[in-house]
Amino acid sequence: MSSIPDESPTIYLNTDLALSQIGDAQAMQGMLAMLEESLGRDVPLIANLLAHNDVVGANRLLHPLKGVIPIFCNESLCTHVARVEELSKAGTQASGAALAQAYAGLQPELELLLSEVSEYMNTHGAAY
Repeated sequence: MSSIPDESPTIYLNTDLALSQIGDAQAMQGMLAMLEESLGRDVPLIANLLAHNDVVGANRLLHPLKGVIPIFCNESLCTHVARVEELSKAGTQASGAALAQAYAGLQPELELLLSEVSEYMNTHGAAY
């Protein structure tokens, strides 16, 4: 019998996947802390950049996010982030409206991921 209590299920955060890719629990904790900081800072900043039609600025933040999400999340969120990031590559004002609309659908998912990461860190942050 396990002495670890059942955790509330997560929708996007997959720490088993992350640990299998990173290979070290302590390193995973450090990367989760960086992800938490990045999401907390960048998710609203991307929305602000898009509100000002700054597609290039949004791409600068979406691109690294696209690279880190596959470490921690299952395929559905990875695919969604990749689709939105692809729209941001156009870098033109004409693409801004489509990108803003696509990001409006992605932002709540990223906010949920942030809350899952924060909850995990609050529960497990000192465990490693």
